[in-house]
Amino acid sequence: MNGYGRGFFSLPTVVRNLIMINAIMLLAYYVISSTLGYDLNGILGLYFPKSESFKPLQIVTHMFMHAGFWHLFFNMYALFMFGQVLENVWGPKRFLIYYLVCGLGAALVHESVIAIEYNSLVKQLSPEQIETVMSEGASLLARNRGFSDPVMQDLQILLNTPTVGASGAVFGILLAFGMLFPNTQLMLLFPPIPLKAKYFVLAYGGIELYLAFTQPGSNIAHFAHLGGMLFGYFLIRYWRKTTKTLY
Repeated sequence: MNGYGRGFFSLPTVVRNLIMINAIMLLAYYVISSTLGYDLNGILGLYFPKSESFKPLQIVTHMFMHAGFWHLFFNMYALFMFGQVLENVWGPKRFLIYYLVCGLGAALVHESVIAIEYNSLVKQLSPEQIETVMSEGASLLARNRGFSDPVMQDLQILLNTPTVGASGAVFGILLAFGMLFPNTQLMLLFPPIPLKAKYFVLAYGGIELYLAFTQPGSNIAHFAHLGGMLFGYFLIRYWRKTTKTLY
């Protein structure tokens, strides 16, 4: 594991560059917001395709945006801890492919869940109500105002709230580490006990699955996390069938 624990610039190339890009984009978000008044997350974050704010490029750009320092910190810390091990095993090209596939897969699963929610909401509204949300929802939300009808308000939020973060790709990395190094002992912070990687991944996935179904209105995209793990699992299985090693 070349460079492990010997400083940031000793990290493998892809992990180092990913951390740098994500950190720069958060800094740009703060600077542009304070100086120009533009919400960079609102431009580069991922919207549902039915939203007027949706742009195809957001499918990629949302993975490099974060809601704040701690959101960035925990994602990049996991990338630092586990990503460098995987990149040293797989090499930079395969690791980058895996990272992007997990991130894009997470977005696909998240948008599919949003599509189900969208269809459920529009069935409860008249065409006139839907048109009102489409035409006025974004401007009202920008002024912290919503509709009195709760279904219209839910649709307003769904269409005008962007998804940001590298969490889907990072959860894929956690899954890969658990699959490649299942018996590696990890020391948890809370509680401070040792746990094998395979059990850590299973526990994390189980928690996300539980939260995804019990907290559907949460501002955390639990299904995106599961999507990153799911696509990571299938990609690793595919590689194992088509190549003699994962190097």
